[in-house]
Amino acid sequence: MARTADEWFEAYGHSHKNPLNKLIHWLCVPLITLSLLALLWEIPIGPIEGFAPWFHWAYILIVIAMVFYLRISTVIAVGMLVATVCALGLFNLWDSSLDMPLWPWALGTFVVAWIGQFIGHAIEGEKPSFMEDIQFLLVGPAWLLHFIYRKLGIRYQRS
Repeated sequence: MARTADEWFEAYGHSHKNPLNKLIHWLCVPLITLSLLALLWEIPIGPIEGFAPWFHWAYILIVIAMVFYLRISTVIAVGMLVATVCALGLFNLWDSSLDMPLWPWALGTFVVAWIGQFIGHAIEGEKPSFMEDIQFLLVGPAWLLHFIYRKLGIRYQRS
């Protein structure tokens, strides 16, 4: 039987109880997510460019993530999709407004944010959840979103 959203969040929360580690995650998880999408966005499209000029490699990760989120909660999936569309809008804005590539910022941010994550887990005294199950890499952003939903009184769990 598949885990519910709350079961995923409870399992993820096990190694995220220290207030400083939580704060680090509030900063670093969105930066990791954004920078990973940006890095995938920047990979040259190659031979399929003429076939599908709208395609970006980031779409593959987005589809995988959305399937996962839809399995645990439609409402979480909608929130994550809104955040993702905003990120893609930022990438398009960057591409159209700045005469510089996105990938150096994305790579630097990705590395620094992961260092922050590991510092947070050292403070916590717990290994990162994704070392137990790779799916926790997708749970992290949704875990943050569930706190926002709870604060706003938005129900995300299936009844």
